[in-house]
Amino acid sequence: MPAIQSKEWTLANRPVGMPKLSDFGIRDAEAPEPKDGEIQVRNSWMSVDPYMRGRMYDRESYVPPFQIGETLQGGAVGTVVASKHPDFAEGDLVTSMAGWREAWTAEPQAVMANKVPKTNLPDSALLGVAGMPGLTAYAGILRVAELAEGDTVFVSGAAGAVGSTVVQIAKIKGCTVIGSAGGDQKCNLVKELGADHVIDYKKHDSYESLLGALKAAAPKGIDVYFDNVGGDHLQAAIEAARPMARFAICGMISQYNATEPQPGPYNIIQVVGKQLTLRGFIVSSHVDLQPQFLQDMAGWIQSGQMKFEETVMEGVENAPEAFLGLFQGRNKGKMLVKLA
Repeated sequence: MPAIQSKEWTLANRPVGMPKLSDFGIRDAEAPEPKDGEIQVRNSWMSVDPYMRGRMYDRESYVPPFQIGETLQGGAVGTVVASKHPDFAEGDLVTSMAGWREAWTAEPQAVMANKVPKTNLPDSALLGVAGMPGLTAYAGILRVAELAEGDTVFVSGAAGAVGSTVVQIAKIKGCTVIGSAGGDQKCNLVKELGADHVIDYKKHDSYESLLGALKAAAPKGIDVYFDNVGGDHLQAAIEAARPMARFAICGMISQYNATEPQPGPYNIIQVVGKQLTLRGFIVSSHVDLQPQFLQDMAGWIQSGQMKFEETVMEGVENAPEAFLGLFQGRNKGKMLVKLA
């Protein structure tokens, strides 16, 4: 099998504040014929996710920072074109961390490539509801937040890939759900997914207004907060929390592009008196849940209890635009790039 021509994206500059298109660079490359132990894959879908912004800083974190000039990494789905690895065959569908490019050749373990069993799901779902964002929602709400039937649950970023899944899991488990999203279109989506109350944070754009809307939706307080946003949402959740409430801290997208240290919640002292549990988590610490997650998710989707939205941009050349769209509120559900 000859080499496959591919376009791939690199980090051209470390962004300051909101990333710009000029912070990315595109180049022509090729995926060569595989050597022993390697596979050659043509990607069909790639993912962009908010956590990638943290990897653009030159600092230690739970994943290494992207290096200037090196090909970016992210979730991808593709098909094996040629294989010299005993566990992979031509035609196999694989997920990997070799996104931001059209094709690649490598040893599977070098890019965390895994063969995907046959499912009734569209391939794109392997990067969303049945992939990393879905597992993040599942682990965060069920294990980290210790969800219980009858809880009142507040979810920020409720129209996103993770938040929309959290909303539905909480409803499946018999909870009252309050979702926060921005704009009529996203708020309508959250309602369609089953949320009992939806707060449009664009219409409640001050802390006092947001808190008032949350307290109106949950006059007796909240038992669980799933945080994708941080900032005023976290502060309002602390204020509205009932004693012994549990917070699953998944992300704080409101601060990802901050150029100066941001103030913490001024009411953090309430964590003591209310005996709140605030626990940050990353999905890689909960991969042991993967088999049960896939079993539950397949059943929920088949029964119609779990729906999922995707926002799709076409072509690898639009990958940076898709990534920037995450911070501009342009996605409903999972943001994806469909490759050639």
